[in-house]
Amino acid sequence: MDRRGWDCCDFIFVSGDAYGDHPSFAVAVVSRVLEDAGFRVGIIPQPDWRDPGAYTVLGRPRLGFLAGAGNMDSMVAHYTAAKKKRSQDAYSPGGKAGLRPDRALLIYAEGIRRCYKNIPLIIGGIEASLRRFAHYDYWSDKVRRSILLDSKADILVYGMGERAVREIARRLDEGEELRDIRDVRGTCVRAQGPDFAAEGQPWVRLPDYDAVKGEDSGAFRAYAEHFRLQQQNADPLSARPLAERTGQDRWVIQNPPALPLKQDELDRIYELPYVRRAHPVYDSAGGIPAMGELTFSLTASRGCFGGCSFCAITFHQGRAVSSRSRESLLREARVLMDHGDFKGYIHDVGGPTANFYGPPCEKQARGGFCPGRECLYPRPCPRLRADHGPYLEALKALRKMAPPDRAGIKGPAKKNSPGRGGIKKIFIRSGIRFDYLELDRPRGKEFLETLCRFHVSGQLKVAPEHISPKVLAAMGKGEPGAYERFKTEYTETNRRLGLKQYLLPYFMSSHPGSNLAEGVELALYLKKSRFIPDQVQDFYPTPGTLSTVMYHTGLDPRNMEPIYTAWGEGEKRLQRALLQYHRPEFRALVLKALRRAGREDLIAALTGDGEKPDRRQGRC
Repeated sequence: MDRRGWDCCDFIFVSGDAYGDHPSFAVAVVSRVLEDAGFRVGIIPQPDWRDPGAYTVLGRPRLGFLAGAGNMDSMVAHYTAAKKKRSQDAYSPGGKAGLRPDRALLIYAEGIRRCYKNIPLIIGGIEASLRRFAHYDYWSDKVRRSILLDSKADILVYGMGERAVREIARRLDEGEELRDIRDVRGTCVRAQGPDFAAEGQPWVRLPDYDAVKGEDSGAFRAYAEHFRLQQQNADPLSARPLAERTGQDRWVIQNPPALPLKQDELDRIYELPYVRRAHPVYDSAGGIPAMGELTFSLTASRGCFGGCSFCAITFHQGRAVSSRSRESLLREARVLMDHGDFKGYIHDVGGPTANFYGPPCEKQARGGFCPGRECLYPRPCPRLRADHGPYLEALKALRKMAPPDRAGIKGPAKKNSPGRGGIKKIFIRSGIRFDYLELDRPRGKEFLETLCRFHVSGQLKVAPEHISPKVLAAMGKGEPGAYERFKTEYTETNRRLGLKQYLLPYFMSSHPGSNLAEGVELALYLKKSRFIPDQVQDFYPTPGTLSTVMYHTGLDPRNMEPIYTAWGEGEKRLQRALLQYHRPEFRALVLKALRRAGREDLIAALTGDGEKPDRRQGRC
């Protein structure tokens, strides 16, 4: 601050992550956006929350504090699906765990308020976004209040917050009081009644917190309805304001979602002057592990219309897909090539789903989507137009990248920088939707061949998740035949190209809709496929997902019908063990699961000394 001649910061951002100046880090993006708008921004990453002075190291900001828990919910960062403490934190120096508190956003907000009682406080990020209303909290096994109320913050920014934060900053800078800034899209505010700036605008009242927090059938049904109303009002083009009451006179008012960024806006944000390194203060600890893959990856799109029930992306980023221009990706690639550590490999060109590079229909092209139906589930929408052409053209242009043109790039290039020889290989690691490939008749096969020829190295990760039609329906995914057809096409394509490349499929245990019978069915499929996963993803009930509502209520909010849920760690352990039935340490659990499912006839097949499965990772 002294070197820059600043007497104070305009905003100070308190973050739960160590600081990496890269557009994959929310704190970097928001801070660079504010800097680009002319504001002076300070960052306090991973403050020691036990030290009150940790929040005062940059003094009092002129306009206010921003606070976020980091790129992950702090509870997910700390605990596994079995509620066991994690030993590492990928967003902390050297991967060290414990440098942020549980429920980090609440702790940071309390610390800021303790030091500066009346300072404007704006919270955001994934932890705030997914907890903006009453929400089921898996770790305490109860429904908690809105984090806006518990944190005593002034404004909560939900979703991708660049536009909202920039507008709030501008209005504060112009002298407007924070208590009067109540109509910004993509924000929630506190109120003493269901009031909001747009007088006369129709609004939707959600079930009260007191109605959804209980453990009886009425509370469960109210909670499912609560979530369904949020889903129905998530489209930026048609959503109405939402109001939720807690107690007698405390309300949370949600303004409609922010409109998705246009392509030129997205291009500008990702081309701000990021250093693309972890802060040098972390060098002695070995840097930030998460930066390893991210440093040389390109974000091509935002949003996802896949509609997976267990994923919170649609609740945070939204279903409408926004993509960057090919020219912007090429410009960023030239910046990467000029990076001193670049070895010629781009680790990813993608987004939430790599082959969702553009809007699938005219409505999404305008920034909206259909609140009453999904794009791919239960059947593809007749208006959906699958087109891999623009993504293929972008990948082709990147593959042809020559040594970077130095024009307009500041700073000298290192003479022996490996990147100056061009790009050697571009990987696609974001994951693809193979059912979407099938819908693109002209270009789907071309994309698969391009993928196998140029963008896979040995293994391709895919996520069929399950093979039971009942479980896949609960997950919001298509019928199981789509994966089998893709597997056949992938194998044939690699055989034709003379490549030895394999699929690494991910499967999930204990998802709502799956009982022990479905767990046994999946285990038999794995045995038949001669594929044994080294790692298994047990369903993790996190705020903001449809699947978590099913887990908590035993109801499917889409139709309010009962749905089976594996409650408690006992059955979840049994279903998880079935997916790795070959391991000696799981033998007792597998025997117990088979007996409880009435399938003693499979004991020899799954635990005996018969045919040995192919245990090589990914040989599916």
